Amino acid sequence: MMKLGPVCGLAALGGCINVNAPSEPIVIELNINIRQEVIYRLAADVEDNIEANPDIF
Repeated sequence: MMKLGPVCGLAALGGCINVNAPSEPIVIELNINIRQEVIYRLAADVEDNIEANPDIF
């Protein structure tokens, strides 16, 4: 607790903090992999086909 006092004091003596909005819009790129969902759907379709046609397999 004693070390926190001088740190806060130095922070208070620092400069002013400015927060400005950027001139360009912020772009967030989301690269989402949907491979797992596609494989799950294919697995469900295969299971349904095997149950519907047991003599083929």
